[in-house]
Amino acid sequence: MKIISSYVNNLEKEIDLLNKELNPLKSFILPGGTKIAAYLHVARTIARRCEREMIELNQTEGESISEEAIQYINRLSDFLFVVARYANLKLNFDDILWVPGNNYDK
Repeated sequence: MKIISSYVNNLEKEIDLLNKELNPLKSFILPGGTKIAAYLHVARTIARRCEREMIELNQTEGESISEEAIQYINRLSDFLFVVARYANLKLNFDDILWVPGNNYDK
């Protein structure tokens, strides 16, 4: 399957739609919350790892990854982040905000 720019644009539109319902980020958030959000955060980290591997492969002589494919996997990880936040919102669970110096051992 060839990734084309319209796939990237569609992801960006979905991100924008979901973000309209979310509070703006004023702090880093920690992954987690509801079970589904935790799974989405895991999927996001896998997408980020895939993005790093794609970039590395693209820098290998004789290999080529399209810019659209790299953009898509980047936006996919952003989409998964936003969907995780959205899932927490819909299940009445607040984002877990990162607080510098807090060890979260509660």
